[in-house]
Amino acid sequence: MIQTRRVFGLAVPIALLVGTGSTAVAQTTPYKIPKSAAAKDDGQWTMPGKDYASTRFSGLNQITAANAKQLKPVWSFSTGVLGGHEGQPLVVGSTMYVVTPYPNVAYAFDLTKEGYPLKWKYRPYVNPSAIGIACCDVVNRGATYAEGKIVYNLLDGNTVALDAGTGKELWKTKVADVNRGETTPMAPLVAKDRVIVGTAGGEYGVRGWVKGLDLNSGKIVWTGYNVGPDNEVLVKAGTFKPFYEKGTELSVNSWPKDGWKNGGAPVWGWLSYDPELDLVYYGTGTPAPWNTDQRPGDNRWATSVLARSPGDGSLRWAYQFTPADNWDFDSTQEMILTDLVVNGKSRKVLVHFDKNGFAFTLDRATGELLAAHPYVPVNWAKGIDLKSGRPVLDSTKLTGESKGNVKNICPTLEGGKNQQPAAFSPLTKLFYVPTNNMCMDYAGAKVSYIAGAPYIGATTPYYPGEGGNMGAFIAFDAVSGKKVWQIKEPYPVWSGALATAGGLAFYGTLDGWFKVANAKTGAVLYKFKVGSGVIGSPISYRGPDGKQYVAIYAGFGGDWFLISGDVISSDPADVRPPATFMPDIARHTSQGGIVWIFGL
Repeated sequence: MIQTRRVFGLAVPIALLVGTGSTAVAQTTPYKIPKSAAAKDDGQWTMPGKDYASTRFSGLNQITAANAKQLKPVWSFSTGVLGGHEGQPLVVGSTMYVVTPYPNVAYAFDLTKEGYPLKWKYRPYVNPSAIGIACCDVVNRGATYAEGKIVYNLLDGNTVALDAGTGKELWKTKVADVNRGETTPMAPLVAKDRVIVGTAGGEYGVRGWVKGLDLNSGKIVWTGYNVGPDNEVLVKAGTFKPFYEKGTELSVNSWPKDGWKNGGAPVWGWLSYDPELDLVYYGTGTPAPWNTDQRPGDNRWATSVLARSPGDGSLRWAYQFTPADNWDFDSTQEMILTDLVVNGKSRKVLVHFDKNGFAFTLDRATGELLAAHPYVPVNWAKGIDLKSGRPVLDSTKLTGESKGNVKNICPTLEGGKNQQPAAFSPLTKLFYVPTNNMCMDYAGAKVSYIAGAPYIGATTPYYPGEGGNMGAFIAFDAVSGKKVWQIKEPYPVWSGALATAGGLAFYGTLDGWFKVANAKTGAVLYKFKVGSGVIGSPISYRGPDGKQYVAIYAGFGGDWFLISGDVISSDPADVRPPATFMPDIARHTSQGGIVWIFGL
């Protein structure tokens, strides 16, 4: 029998609730940051990661370490929605665009007028059955702007395009099936004339995919599955060249018979694009079910990065971060593209901070692993072998029904980091990473697949990691593996990061602080209590008045809304006890939905 708790007044499976010295950089186009970065930055924020490379770096430099203490809130807006506000606003021209969690309302604000009045508001119909299907709160990770359109996903499996000037719906396309456990909280990416979208739902045994839609019409042009036969994964002879594996039907042959049909590998995170190589990069989630005894094999291409051509979706290469994933280590985190000097040679790289606790540096043209270092405490593996590309496992941390209750695995299935995207500064050559510091026990159990029902098979309680602090915001050198500095936080750091040419790094905390740090030293220069826990990502933009601003959402949620009792005052049916590993979180925050703007 599946135990449940009440969330939004609905029964949610309890298994979903608990669980619960730098290196030189050679800059080349299209990611070149000139010496006068601020002069070249247009001050806009038109896509989730700021640029195709997902650097979350702003070249604006009016706000600096010298004047950051003079920051103050200059505007705020209640979205009218209580729920996890992940994602980030967009700023295009003189308009700011905001998308809420379910019911996925879109707002457009006029930044030229006093009080930033509303230009338009779009309120779509979103099937409420998606609420009970969404794994980890009813979040939305944001919109993207392209060719006069605001494009984003609704939770119930629809992608919409709006006229950026008027809010008029231009097209709406059903891409996913809620009845099968598919939902669409991820932020789309537009590459050329393709809108790239993916599905969540690994906890329901979906078969993960990405789709390429035509930007102008919304028509689905191609669908590429992440697991299964070559023809459905869009593997084409002569063009698919993974660095470490050879042969055909690599995915099918790494699963038990028909296991791939409900094999997970969803796409609910972030996407990047290299225009020069014409490749879109994205990570896939864990294989299903979580009980690894039911799926012997490497389970390709779950917990992997895949590189596809956006035009026809053809798969060019793939690399698996955690073969035969035993710990729910999704790999849907961002893929940051830059050029780094590795072993004395400048390489076009992709840097990925995986849930499994390792930071991976790959050649983004070939998928060759160049470096891999732990960025948080890790004990499930002793390291990553660069020759084979595979982790060196600690056999005592392997899980499954046959292993019983395996104790003290670090990190937890929340990961060394999870959805919270890192930032990269080409000026400091450092990555700014929001991290979690927790460990877990893991007990696998046999589970049967039923379409639209949880397909998990594990109980995984958490507890604080070494030192007692459950999170930290760190500056990390991906080539050397050196943690340059860290700011310890009492709770997991679940917000995204922002780096700027003013020498600053920005982030938010789960207990409701917006913070600004010196990007070189980690000294906290400014903080402000924003009223609700921060799980969204800060952005920086130039306003119509020519001044630099920083915007961020406040709205406690995501996984933490599911496991933290007493933070949902609007639902009298929610009488859940607090999570044992952070029982006092409700003393510091509760649900919210606020957009904040800070300036000098």
